[in-house]
Amino acid sequence: MKKYDYIILGTGPAAYQLIKLLATQHKSILAIESGLFGGTCPNVGCEPKIYLDGAVQAALLSKQLEGHGIEQAATMNWSQLMKEKKERFASWANETRKNISKVCDVISGSAHFIDRQTIEANRHYFQGNKIIIATGRRPHELSIPGAKFVHDSSDVLSLNKLPEHVTFIGGGYIAMELATFLAAAGSQVTILVRGDRVLRHFYQKYSRELVVKMKERGIQFKFETEPTRITQLSDKYVVELNQDGPMVTDYVVNASGRTPNIEKLDLSAAQIDYSTRGIDVDRHLQTNVNNIYAIGDVTSQDIPNLTPVAEFQAQYLFNSLENGLTQPINYPVIGTGVFAFPQLAQAGINPDSVLEDGDNFEIKEYELSQSSLYAGQKEKGLLTVVYDKANYIVGVSEISTSAINDINYFIPIIGLRINKNEWHRNVLPIYPALADKIEGILR
Repeated sequence: MKKYDYIILGTGPAAYQLIKLLATQHKSILAIESGLFGGTCPNVGCEPKIYLDGAVQAALLSKQLEGHGIEQAATMNWSQLMKEKKERFASWANETRKNISKVCDVISGSAHFIDRQTIEANRHYFQGNKIIIATGRRPHELSIPGAKFVHDSSDVLSLNKLPEHVTFIGGGYIAMELATFLAAAGSQVTILVRGDRVLRHFYQKYSRELVVKMKERGIQFKFETEPTRITQLSDKYVVELNQDGPMVTDYVVNASGRTPNIEKLDLSAAQIDYSTRGIDVDRHLQTNVNNIYAIGDVTSQDIPNLTPVAEFQAQYLFNSLENGLTQPINYPVIGTGVFAFPQLAQAGINPDSVLEDGDNFEIKEYELSQSSLYAGQKEKGLLTVVYDKANYIVGVSEISTSAINDINYFIPIIGLRINKNEWHRNVLPIYPALADKIEGILR
């Protein structure tokens, strides 16, 4: 039985970052991956998504400027875009495996616990002084008749031929983004939302506004609606619903959420505490077993499941295990966004959480329509800022065609608690752009 300083389950962003750091300390490491090396983000998630988003944003923005200096809006060639996307990303998993193999031992296959220090993979046993679980999440599985006919986000991001009509199940960021992409390319899109709202973790005023804008482009929403059965009808599918009549569609996408990859790990064999939300960890990212840790999306922490967050956890855990850091993890200001059209983005305190707390917070909304940046566009943009009692910015939310980049301006302002005088003394941004208007928003 081979023994290692570290056994790492998974090779996604959290694990990959940790492996690189541990390799600098010449530790013996075994990395075990049951799926694509590199995980979801670089292969079938944020990287290929943003590649497609560039074309989508250009096409939709040109549509808005049609009649305002643009004579003809751009049209998308989905097949060509997908061909180029595949050429760019097809080799990433193998390249990631090669990179990892340079600094540690690698196994392709499923792994599970035998006890608190022992892992079995491909009928071989391995022991680790410390074991790190970083197996991430996968699309939630539907439990309805005909669930075998649905596709997930990975399928959409490799879809060669554009379906005439696509039905999404779910109202989270994956559904909103992919629906935007496919509708921009020419598909008719319907989104089935179980509840009465989308994007529950975002400022609801702007989430509702995004729905309005998407409806204006022909995307249909059915709220408080769930599929109860899916059947095949020739080359189409019939989706039966809990209300209204059945609907016929060409392609069904399950975007109802993601679930932690823990079932095959046999966590009970190591007596690790977990729930359907993920693996429980303390503020040192340690499980209830003192030599076993969990990082990335597989944990049950109430924080955004984002690549930068996973990499931050990896850096923290490295400093804790190898550099003697004893303080609990303290997350910085986390920015998050939805690559729809218009975009939604936010950082810090969500205005919804302090709407009734006028004694400690002030909420102010700014229209971005006065900026020449938005000349000719229908989407003028709105920015909501949350101030604390000392007049420091503690939260921002925005809906606009450039919300994600705009909010990135505010993250260091919130994290470093910069006021107007400090900004004026130390910053002279490019003009004319949003950054030059921030001084007027600072107090």
